[in-house]
Amino acid sequence: MASSRRITLLIASLAGAAVLATACSAQSDAAPTAERTPAAAQSSSGSASATAKGEVKRQESDPAASRDLLTAARDGKPDAVRDAIARGADLETRDADRRTPLLLAATGDHDVAARLLVEAGADPDAVDAQRDTPWLVTGVTGSAKMARVLAAADPDYTLVNRYGGTSLIPAGEHGHVDYIREVTTNPDIDVDINHINDLGWTALLEAVILGDGGKDHQESVKLLLAGGADRSLEDKSGKTALQHAEEKGQDEIARLLRG
Repeated sequence: MASSRRITLLIASLAGAAVLATACSAQSDAAPTAERTPAAAQSSSGSASATAKGEVKRQESDPAASRDLLTAARDGKPDAVRDAIARGADLETRDADRRTPLLLAATGDHDVAARLLVEAGADPDAVDAQRDTPWLVTGVTGSAKMARVLAAADPDYTLVNRYGGTSLIPAGEHGHVDYIREVTTNPDIDVDINHINDLGWTALLEAVILGDGGKDHQESVKLLLAGGADRSLEDKSGKTALQHAEEKGQDEIARLLRG
C-alpha cells in the first residue's frame, strides 16, 4: 500500500511539474508580444506624428500674401516682398500670364527684390505662358546685375525661349554690351555661345542680322568673338555673319569678323 501511495504521489508530483512548466513556457512566449506592443504603438504614434508634420509642411500658402508678393515683385518693393514671404506667400504663385514673382522682378530689373526671392528659394527656371523664365528674361533686358543675382540660383542655362534661343541671342540682337560681357566672362555662368535657335541664328549672327552696326553691336560682336563665338557658322540660307555684315554695309563689324 505504501509503495502504491508513493507511486501515486510521484505521478501527481510529475504532473504538477509538467503543468508548471507549461505555464512558464506560455508566459515566456507571451512576454515578447507584450513588450512589442508598446513599441509598435510608439512607432505608429511616431509615424502619425511624422505624417502630421508632413501635413503642416504641405499646408496651402496664404492667398492674400501670394497676391501681395506678385505685386511687390513687379513693383520692386523689397520690404513688401519680405513681408509677403514672412506671411506665407507662395514663392511660385503665378499671375494671369503665368509669371512668377521672380520672373516679374527680373523683367522689371528689380535686383534687390529678386535677390530676396532667390535667397528664399524661388525657382529661376519657372516657365511662363510665352516660354520665358527669370533667367531667359535677362537676355532681353540686358541686365548684368540681374544676371549675377540669378546665377546664384544655379539656373538651367540650356532652357530656351519661344524662338528656341538662349539668353545670349536676344542680347546679341539688342547689343547689350554689359550683359554679353558678364555672361561670356563670368565663370559661374555657362551659356552655349554657339547655340542655334529655331531661325538658324546664333548670338553672333543675330547681332549682325538684327543689329544696326553701331558701336554697341560692334562691341557685342567683339565680346562674342572673344568668348568663343564661331564666325564660320552659317544661317539657314548658307550665309555667315561676315557675309551678312558685308551685305548690310557694316564695315567695322565686317573687319572684326575677318579677324
